[in-house]
Amino acid sequence: MSSTTWLTIGKITGVHGLAGNLKIWSFADSPDTFKKGRKVRVKDEGEDTGGEFYIISNASAQKKGIRLTLEGVDNRNQAEAMVGKEILMDKDQLPALDEDTWYWEDLIGLEVTDRDLGYLGTIDRIFPTGADDILVVIGNKSEILIPVNPHFIDDVNMDKGQVTTVLPEGFILE
Repeated sequence: MSSTTWLTIGKITGVHGLAGNLKIWSFADSPDTFKKGRKVRVKDEGEDTGGEFYIISNASAQKKGIRLTLEGVDNRNQAEAMVGKEILMDKDQLPALDEDTWYWEDLIGLEVTDRDLGYLGTIDRIFPTGADDILVVIGNKSEILIPVNPHFIDDVNMDKGQVTTVLPEGFILE
């Protein structure tokens, strides 16, 4: 039995022209992720199931992301109706990752322990910033934001389901 894991690879931020081209804010490291012929799912943000399936007919890197054309999206009105939605791709279609690289969805739910402070909580979500992605860790006492940066992340052990951090000296949990 085949199990499909859909990972969010971008968000539709606008349209380009009259022919149904979409402007995408890409979460992928490479524009090659959006190769012609790959199947994607377009859904509302936060929706667990549902969405519409499309085949990529064209993609090109732009100054601020990706310009994407999907089969069946042929005019500006169809494209505008998709603005704000997420684009997902089956994990099996994505390139293999380096040893110290993970998909965001693989990190959600992992336990976070600090080398000095002990158990902090679990990763609830991750969001991008201009510098580093940010882990949102929910613990018993508070919500903690931790940059995904080698200065703060000591180890990610997927087998144990655990992330070990090194928070700055003087960091206090409230």
